[in-house]
Amino acid sequence: MVTTSALAGIAALLADSARAAMLQALMGGEALTAGELARVAGVTAPTASAHLARLADGGLIAVHAQGRHRYHRVASDDVARAIEGMMGLAAVVSPRAPWRGGTALREARTCWDHLAGRLGVALYAALRPHLVPAPDGWSLSEEGAARLTAAGIDLDRAHRAAHFCRDCMDWSERRPHLGGGLARGIAETCFARGWVRRAQGDGLVRRCVTVTPEGARALRETLRVAL
Repeated sequence: MVTTSALAGIAALLADSARAAMLQALMGGEALTAGELARVAGVTAPTASAHLARLADGGLIAVHAQGRHRYHRVASDDVARAIEGMMGLAAVVSPRAPWRGGTALREARTCWDHLAGRLGVALYAALRPHLVPAPDGWSLSEEGAARLTAAGIDLDRAHRAAHFCRDCMDWSERRPHLGGGLARGIAETCFARGWVRRAQGDGLVRRCVTVTPEGARALRETLRVAL
């Protein structure tokens, strides 16, 4: 059972605006340095390091070293889903200024390691006829598995994820998109083949992606995604 103090501890980590900005940026799926996250949050490097240490100690981010740099990522799929859920709740109950990134953020973005926004919801709609209920979310029908394999998705790797396929509530569309190993595999294939490209910028803008003309055609022909 989750204790009151444990719940309050997580809430306290999310309550600081600088830490919230860092987590939102990390939801783009990229591993970022403390310097990059300091710019996103508008704080000094020492302040950013202190915030990141608290997030790591609280289990919300993971840190790994590469050469002289330390890179930070969202710790897990469960953490990413919780953050996306909090963003959805904020969109419903809190008056707010328009998101930086505007319409582009709603059209197509990354949600940690998978695709979200209208693009993610369209992918979900296209695959929904091939999804079969499973204890931890969804499995694939034979036809769905064949279609995704033909599109170049590594289903064996997707099955090795903590969760193969499950719903992730989309904060802007207020409908689910796909999360889990399958959704990650679809996103990786889209990036590798140039079907989608990341936007250039900082903060939430980094989460925006653009579907290329070739990508729109390929998604329509291989997965029957209506964009």
